[in-house]
Amino acid sequence: MIANAASALGMDVIGYDPQITVDSAWRLSADVRQAGSVDDLLRQADFVTFHVPLIEATKNLINVERIRIMKDGAVVLNFAREGIVDNDAVIAALDDGKLYAYVCDFANPGINGHPRIIALPHLGASTQQAEENCALMVVEELRDFLEQGTIRNAVNFPSVKLPPVSEYRLAIANANVPNMVGQITTLLADANINIKDLLNKSRADIAYSLVDVETIPDEAVVGRLEAIEGVLNVRLIKQG
Repeated sequence: MIANAASALGMDVIGYDPQITVDSAWRLSADVRQAGSVDDLLRQADFVTFHVPLIEATKNLINVERIRIMKDGAVVLNFAREGIVDNDAVIAALDDGKLYAYVCDFANPGINGHPRIIALPHLGASTQQAEENCALMVVEELRDFLEQGTIRNAVNFPSVKLPPVSEYRLAIANANVPNMVGQITTLLADANINIKDLLNKSRADIAYSLVDVETIPDEAVVGRLEAIEGVLNVRLIKQG
């Protein structure tokens, strides 16, 4: 949404998202250019805005080294999470004239009152409309997970959506290691269960598969799937 809005305002927009979903890609304006990495983006951008969770990989995403490669006079906007930006590094860059301004909604004593920092209250998720939208989103995503095994917007699982093509579906979570899909499909073949469709996605150490099968697996088959080393959970879903 931010990329499309900036493009509509006439800005030359460049973005980087190593895990962009197909749905998000379809909604993205064709005018948005793709950067090859975070560093590639920072070298080109006059205004930098982040939309990422705070995890180990994003902690201090903007730090002394990254600020050094940014354009002189760049503006950093952070409305995601406070720990994504190293405040001390940004303040030093503002004082040196390397950065022009920093805008965020994480006010704290270290940045309050700085002439080149705009710190707003972090209230975006606390409005009545946001609370209602979040409640609806949670219900819809839980329903889709329970009824179809679909995963959307998970912190530590991949996004997975497979249109149903049969009455029976297996949702399998496992460690992201080689030959897991091979073991699952071989076991189903040995049980004379035909696979009609399969989708496997991974994220870091976790993989998740949706497997639509022609006939219902019995408890013994489900038990053998659960016994595969590395399998974390197996769920049989009756669809339709």
